[in-house]
Amino acid sequence: MVAGHVEMVLFEQSLRDGDGMHRPFGDRVADAAAKTSGTVLFDVRIDGDKHVQRMAAIGYDDAGTAIVLMEKTGDLRCAPVNGETAVLVAELAAWESSPLSEHARVDFRGTAAMLLAKLRSSGHFGQSS
Repeated sequence: MVAGHVEMVLFEQSLRDGDGMHRPFGDRVADAAAKTSGTVLFDVRIDGDKHVQRMAAIGYDDAGTAIVLMEKTGDLRCAPVNGETAVLVAELAAWESSPLSEHARVDFRGTAAMLLAKLRSSGHFGQSS
């Protein structure tokens, strides 16, 4: 249900963007997190995917986690995190909260790609082509 709440906030944002210009992805995710009492766990760029360019997670303590994707078209989509993907979310959240020197040394892209693949294989976000 958490992902549904985030989706509603993102939908509301899209209705407000009357001039056709969307706010930056990070700002939209942060706004959705604030309006739904969540915390942004990570916000990463996805390189090499034909359909997705950004991925973020919003955590809700005991209520779960929602993943937000920005497609190459600019559309945003949400999905809940299940048990299989929770470990990958935790790895990306740990990377996000690490010092910048760690960001340069530790590559997050493999973990992000695995998370996206697991979400797709569980029926979220369609398949990469």
